[in-house]
Amino acid sequence: MTLSEAQGLGVEFLNLGKIFGSKESQVVVLQEINLSVAPGEFVCVIGHSGCGKSTLLNTLSGFEKASSGSVLVGDIPVQSPGPDRMVVFQNYSLLPWKSALNNVALGLRAINPNDSKKKILADAEAMLEIVGLGDSIHLFPNELSGGMRQRVAIARAMAIKPPVLILDEPFGALDPITKEELQEELLALWRQQRCTVLMITHDIDEALFLADRVVMLTNGPAATIGEILEIPFNRPRDRDELTRDQRYGKLRNRALEFLFESQGEGSNLS
Repeated sequence: MTLSEAQGLGVEFLNLGKIFGSKESQVVVLQEINLSVAPGEFVCVIGHSGCGKSTLLNTLSGFEKASSGSVLVGDIPVQSPGPDRMVVFQNYSLLPWKSALNNVALGLRAINPNDSKKKILADAEAMLEIVGLGDSIHLFPNELSGGMRQRVAIARAMAIKPPVLILDEPFGALDPITKEELQEELLALWRQQRCTVLMITHDIDEALFLADRVVMLTNGPAATIGEILEIPFNRPRDRDELTRDQRYGKLRNRALEFLFESQGEGSNLS
């Protein structure tokens, strides 16, 4: 995929600032965030816990309003949540009383109210097949493993083909093998749909494997963008070949240096 072929929308953070609290106890969480993300680009955001990563992406999703500056999607200011920006959380956020099939169908029904129930369920089932859950469509969240639940969450988001996909540590609670499998599945869906992706992660290796660029935030409060790593590896990427590349080691070391410089050995990044 080249960015010129992308079906996603461009994203811009323009001098973004975010403050929480009242005048007597204000906390500046983010300040002077300026970032342009090209249509179809995959960007990972890393930084220490509490530096405002989730807050940053919440201003993009529309869950939080900027205190200053603005966020644009396709040159349109973000005012509220919308189906052009789908979010996948670490905790899955599935409705426990609905099957995997109906969890995925929920989003499709919301944006395609004129489609028949038969078509919506067929489209939902097709997406679950893509993520390897074709035999589990009638199971409920409490009958699914963590990896399977996250597959449902990804299928629900990707089923509506959003121009922008927002991922808030989606694989953080998964075991290493399941995490790697889901990373590969996510990339396959991204290559197919060519949406714009912004993803929070605490895993440097994950960021280097997935991203076109890695945005590193300074330590909070009043966090801002400290450095951006350009990831030079061609796609599709082979994980073993990547880790043997000398450039990979240099990028990983630079990310670690930045994070240790920000907060020292208290880092919880791997």
